[in-house]
Amino acid sequence: MSTPARTIGRIFLGASLVFAGVSHLTVAREEFRAQVPESLPLDPDTTVLASGVAEVALGSALLLLARRRRRAVGTFAALFFVAVFPGNVAQWMHHRDGFGLDTDMKRFVRLFFQPVLVALTLWSTREPRR
Repeated sequence: MSTPARTIGRIFLGASLVFAGVSHLTVAREEFRAQVPESLPLDPDTTVLASGVAEVALGSALLLLARRRRRAVGTFAALFFVAVFPGNVAQWMHHRDGFGLDTDMKRFVRLFFQPVLVALTLWSTREPRR
């Protein structure tokens, strides 16, 4: 059985992903475009919309799927966080403002939060060792 802390972590991540995904699709599309690497061979707006749909789906799955599916969903969510990390690096390297990240230092410090998201995702979707 999952611990209350893991459950809270999973719910926090799921709700955050749904919120971010809806923001990708609506009010923050322009802000998210700042994170799309120039080297990506897709239209930046298409990339933002696709990642928004993925975030809504992953967040909803973290919140709603049965316990036996959580580990798989957690793995996919962690892989998603790894996949979008180059966008965070591109935002820092190309000095693009977005979401209050208006200095190189703020953008650089933010890079260290992505591994925390990956770890929290994996931890919160696994059963504790016995």
